[in-house]
Amino acid sequence: MNVVVVESPAKAKTINKYLGAGYTVIASMGHVRDLPAQDGSVQPDKDFAMSWNVAERAESRLKEIAQAVKSADKLILATDPDREGEAISWHISEELKRRHALSGVEVQRVVFNEVTKTAVLEAMKHPRELNKELIEAYLARRALDYLVGFTLSPVLWRKLPKSKSAGRVQSVALRLICEREKEIEAFKPQEYWSVEVQFRTADGETFAARLTHLNGSKLDKFDLGNQGAADSAVAALMAGDPFTVANVERKQARRNPAPPFTTSTLQQEASRKLGLSASRTMRIAQKLYEGVTLEGETVGLITYMRTDGVQLSNEAIAAARDLITRNYGDKYLPKAPRVYKSTAKNAQEAHEAIRPTDVNRRPEDVARHLDADEQKLYELIWKRTMASQMESAVLDQVAVDITSANGKATLRANGSVVLFDGYYTLYHEDQDDPGEDEEGSRRLPNLQPQQGLNRDTVTPEQHFTQPPPRYSEASLVKRLEELGIGRPSTYASIIQVLQDRKYVRLEKRRFIPEDLGRLVTAFLTSFFEHYVEYDFTAQLEEQLDDISGGRIEWKKVLRDFWKDFSAAIGGTKDLTITQVIDALDEDLGQHFFPVLQEGKEPRLCPACSKGRLGLKLGRFGAFIGCSDYPNCRYTRRLGVENGNGEADALAEPKLLGIDEATGLPVTLRRGPYGVYVQLGDANNNGAPPAEAAPAEPPAAEAAAADGKPAKKKRKAKAKEKPKDKPKRASLPRGLAPADVDLNRAIGLLSLPREVGKHPESSEPILAGIGRFGPYIKHGDVFKSIRGEDDVLTIGLNRAVVLLAEASTKRRTPPGKAVGEHPADSKPITLHSGRYGPYLRHGSILASLPKGMSEEEVTVENAIPILAAQAEKKKSKGGKSTGTKRKNKKAAPAEDSADEQAETKPPTRKRAVNG
Repeated sequence: MNVVVVESPAKAKTINKYLGAGYTVIASMGHVRDLPAQDGSVQPDKDFAMSWNVAERAESRLKEIAQAVKSADKLILATDPDREGEAISWHISEELKRRHALSGVEVQRVVFNEVTKTAVLEAMKHPRELNKELIEAYLARRALDYLVGFTLSPVLWRKLPKSKSAGRVQSVALRLICEREKEIEAFKPQEYWSVEVQFRTADGETFAARLTHLNGSKLDKFDLGNQGAADSAVAALMAGDPFTVANVERKQARRNPAPPFTTSTLQQEASRKLGLSASRTMRIAQKLYEGVTLEGETVGLITYMRTDGVQLSNEAIAAARDLITRNYGDKYLPKAPRVYKSTAKNAQEAHEAIRPTDVNRRPEDVARHLDADEQKLYELIWKRTMASQMESAVLDQVAVDITSANGKATLRANGSVVLFDGYYTLYHEDQDDPGEDEEGSRRLPNLQPQQGLNRDTVTPEQHFTQPPPRYSEASLVKRLEELGIGRPSTYASIIQVLQDRKYVRLEKRRFIPEDLGRLVTAFLTSFFEHYVEYDFTAQLEEQLDDISGGRIEWKKVLRDFWKDFSAAIGGTKDLTITQVIDALDEDLGQHFFPVLQEGKEPRLCPACSKGRLGLKLGRFGAFIGCSDYPNCRYTRRLGVENGNGEADALAEPKLLGIDEATGLPVTLRRGPYGVYVQLGDANNNGAPPAEAAPAEPPAAEAAAADGKPAKKKRKAKAKEKPKDKPKRASLPRGLAPADVDLNRAIGLLSLPREVGKHPESSEPILAGIGRFGPYIKHGDVFKSIRGEDDVLTIGLNRAVVLLAEASTKRRTPPGKAVGEHPADSKPITLHSGRYGPYLRHGSILASLPKGMSEEEVTVENAIPILAAQAEKKKSKGGKSTGTKRKNKKAAPAEDSADEQAETKPPTRKRAVNG
């Protein structure tokens, strides 16, 4: 017997069917060991010895594998074909050796790029040993991430209260986002004008041309810098009749298709075209790779989704070319196959591109077996793969120069017409930002040199330069890849960590750094600049690739890094809080105290009119306070003032107006779970909030004026809470606090509202905001509201359409009927789940015992399985044993793909006065 170990239960189930008798396939459920979340797991003074612990959830899996290999001839490690997969195989092998479970058992490693029967059986014919270089590259990366996290994070906790952990790669990604925000804040828009003329031919055809030359000189972007200059240009054009075609340029341009998807390009296109986050894209791709049941057979729909390679196998190219000929005709097929070269620096990780395992399995053929997002992602991959082997698109581009009779003005008209659509018939690659399409599609009349034209309207238009756009997930992934920072397989986890730690937030699909994130970046660039430099991080990635390529020894990389990094950490021991505050204040001063009015000092304290506002650090984090403390106790939370003495962070409630129906004030507030609107006021029985009341100090250092201890004051204040809470409503995602006025706030407070009666049932359709955002509801059918639809204005017709989509969307399959349970006559059904087949009876779900096939299930043998699960569920409903967890030092989350769960730092900290 042979034991095969893969990573996921879904893959195990599929491969077990392919291999048949003589093989036992077991899932490891990912990594089985990791570095303990405590000091000393990596020991630089012992040549970087690493201590590994078996994950609690993996213990049962390891026991199952160890038990199985006792009677096995071979252990075949078939985890994913990348560095992480190699590491998982190594961990399993090492742990089984430690348990003396591999005596007399041959250990082999096999890899396959797709979960299909042909690929798996072929891989089994070509086993190899574990790749030492890939394992060492994994060890080096894991040690680096651990050393940075466990050495740098405590410095952050001590010197920058309320900060979270720091990671080797995610800190650099955060710096990118923060520096882009700095560029936007420093940006000063510049005015410029353009002038467009509408022309008409003798045949009545019209087209537009843009002014490019005036008085013999070519116009640069800012030459028409104000309305006066634009009016002068308009006057010259008005006096320039008649106009004549001076020159016509025609040329054909070819547009070649983009290569098939890599991990990063898939994440970028899925974000742009489908609105999927990087992590969501990878989860869907994982499922498509591991396998979907089609007509009773489980098969992987796409090849492995963590890859830097853009090449396709010869078999895949041949299949694509055959399908192109059959479906689209010979003119869409290039004479020779298209071959793409990988730009990956490490050839061992440059696997085949992401493609369908069988291009003949078209999106429409598998749509009924997939949910909406799975179907869209599969279609995107299928179209990109097919397009990569199709003929180029051919465009006819025309440029026409037009001159005035007096020779003072020259204009240009551009047009582009698709002569042959080629791969465009299937796929267009979108650019990251609006307005960056590959080419226009405006058609011009058939103009000839010396042809006369009639001038119609002359239109001057004012423009302003725009700041650089904030990063989207797509553009951030693209920039990280351009800089050579991180690995494509880790980008999704890096982006998720930044959001989980509240360092950044995603609004309208763009990243905005939170103040905490900016503080962390300012601290790291001030005191650890070398380690958040883009070039340094990219060079370290190159060294890791050199390790996996066998070109450098892994512990030399660790020694060189640790020598300088430990010295930099040691240099912060004598760093005072005053030095930290001064550095942060200098770096972020323009952000927190922008000049909103000429001649008005943005740092002047509004309370005493003498002190200077600046950053302060307390045990509860950073805040803004007056320099004349303790004489002046003015403080406010972090946030940028809007010019009216109010902070965008809503440290104080903002009065929007009075609700006419109740006579109560409507305010905008920020709570621990975000911004919300409130009707009435719990603290003053409906009276409007005092506009000039200073914010309560966010730190315990600012003692109360009456001398009472802060803790006792909070307890006394808690006892004064009113019995009736005022009505509140959260702001929907994407609605900025600045866009909330009185009418919108009252609308939110009136939710849920009745949209109308459903035309089929005459039952009401309700619109409201729930735990997961805006929604509409009809009976027991819910549908989330996204995109342009507004919960306050959505109409009956649109609601009916959305509800119909929700009703027709594929839900969990009803399952195969087994029979009725004799106890209550309720049906027992058999389902296929992610972790294998299971039974359902009411609310009881029970997996089939190992060894029992779906064909063997009857009512008689299902009843005891369900009863055992019901008893197990009942026993789990008992009271807690009361066992307390031991406090452990926090484990900073790392940048590796198998990132550790973040825990809170030690709560024992000293209060710091800035």
